[in-house]
Amino acid sequence: GTTPNADDIVMDFFAGSGSAPHAVMRQNAEDSGNRRFVAVQIAEPLPKPEEKVTTISDLLLSRIRNAGAKIGASIHVEADCVTTSNNFDGGFRTFKIDSSNMADVYYQPDQLTQDALALQVDNVKEGREPEDLLFQVLLDWGVDLGLPIRGETIEGKQVFFVDGNALAACFDTGLTEDFCKALAKR
Repeated sequence: GTTPNADDIVMDFFAGSGSAPHAVMRQNAEDSGNRRFVAVQIAEPLPKPEEKVTTISDLLLSRIRNAGAKIGASIHVEADCVTTSNNFDGGFRTFKIDSSNMADVYYQPDQLTQDALALQVDNVKEGREPEDLLFQVLLDWGVDLGLPIRGETIEGKQVFFVDGNALAACFDTGLTEDFCKALAKR
């Protein structure tokens, strides 16, 4: 039901062990397609858990990783013998549903005291990583989560470049004028 270069998305909301994503990757490798997939699976415990695979979603991730590596390796072997190139991408991203990365700040101006202002200096919840913040921004702005993302260090600060230079994001603190100038040169 898909064609190789129509930007089709195969959605499987009961992904189980990952047969649909595996099939999408295999088909893309066969016809140089650019189909993508969305696989959703609740982290339901396996009847017989193993050391590294304890839930159905763990099994799904393991299969997708292994399938991508196996398909990618077989393409490179074939590419050595054949002059055609295949741009197979076995990469994928995983997301877990969570609350917002931003602290819950619902104060009325007339209820805010001077000492409470110090609590508002950083509105990011404790334990959140820069990648968490990046993907929240991408979701909030409606940016395609499948775009390529590259991380780079500029002036000692971690910067994410989305889709080449379409978006640059840095969530580190203590940004300096030198950092801003170096980023602007990019």
